[in-house]
Amino acid sequence: MSHGERKARLEALLLGFQALWRPQPFKIETPDWCAAHPALAAELLALDDETVDRLMPDNQALIALLSGHLPELAELARLIDLPPASQASPHPHPSDDGGRLFTDIPGRKQRQIVAYAAAFGQPRAPVLEWCAGKGHLGRLLAQRWHWPVASLEVDAALCEAGEDLARRAQVDCMQHFVRADALAAGSARHLAGRHAVALHACGDLHTRLIAAVAASASPAVDLVPCCYYRTANETYRPFAETALTLSRDDLHLAVTETATASAKQQRQSRQALAWKLAWVELRRHLTGEAAYTPFPPVPEAWLRGRFGEFIDHMLERSHLVADLDAVTPDRFEAIGHARAARMRRLQLVRLAFRRPLEVWLLMDMAVFLEGHGYTVAVGPFCEPALTPRNLLISARR
Repeated sequence: MSHGERKARLEALLLGFQALWRPQPFKIETPDWCAAHPALAAELLALDDETVDRLMPDNQALIALLSGHLPELAELARLIDLPPASQASPHPHPSDDGGRLFTDIPGRKQRQIVAYAAAFGQPRAPVLEWCAGKGHLGRLLAQRWHWPVASLEVDAALCEAGEDLARRAQVDCMQHFVRADALAAGSARHLAGRHAVALHACGDLHTRLIAAVAASASPAVDLVPCCYYRTANETYRPFAETALTLSRDDLHLAVTETATASAKQQRQSRQALAWKLAWVELRRHLTGEAAYTPFPPVPEAWLRGRFGEFIDHMLERSHLVADLDAVTPDRFEAIGHARAARMRRLQLVRLAFRRPLEVWLLMDMAVFLEGHGYTVAVGPFCEPALTPRNLLISARR
């Protein structure tokens, strides 16, 4: 299947079933699809916690559950099944003095970088590391392949730290830093004649890279996008005309997997969800406003204390006054947990479209690059347990 065909089929299904994936159960306690598909809603609400936890990170299992009620959606399983990104050529391993090479890199990030570098093999030209941070990826590529690497980063402190790490790893003769804003129009000039690389470039950073690579006729690009919703635009600007309009909330759906979260982090996440929903219900009780009212992100520290302290913070921030003895916060905490349990089950329908939406976004980029003379491959470079954002776009002129 070509990238264009895959994109077209995904787009048709996303448009045809948008009533299932656009409503957010956090904001709408009972989405309209529950009435349209009562048997599906009943099956989901009857699931036990263990089954919900097992289904949440499993894209194929979610699609199988959904297609049991809507057989047309079974095709999604094939459309998101992409062949693994293959190693382009044998590669040397980093030398075992690598304590210096991997200084300041957390273990999981180390494994992601090594898997990413192995997936595309030897660079095709001198490398440009896009939005490089401290240049961890560029440092590995310089050491592994002995190719010159330019690490582009806007933050002067990160550039300075990266230069120090390159010296300590003894690759400073091959890696140098370019202080520049990847989102600035002039940064595209650095791509000319270079093989562009970016691991987990967020939102506008990866869409700008794709456009700049095509405009500069860069010989190659290997990109792993991330955080599609981090964009200055209210809606996603696709590379090709489409009837599919995506808001930031829609884009957020594509990155909701938590396959790398520990059991403790999952418990904390469930408690945070319950407390936020408890606040939604308490605020509704205090104000009499039935409609959902958005509220700013909640500081993590507020979610680590007692529930009563959390409510005090939320009341103060919202400029609301309440006699907590009268409203009995414990009752609202229980309501929050009940709503959270319901939401986690109904949300499974929306999550079944998570990977299809992400693959559609990648196909949009792939088709654009193909139109500019590139041969493009898209596939996972590692297992989702290492990072759910594991899809690599490799393009060569």
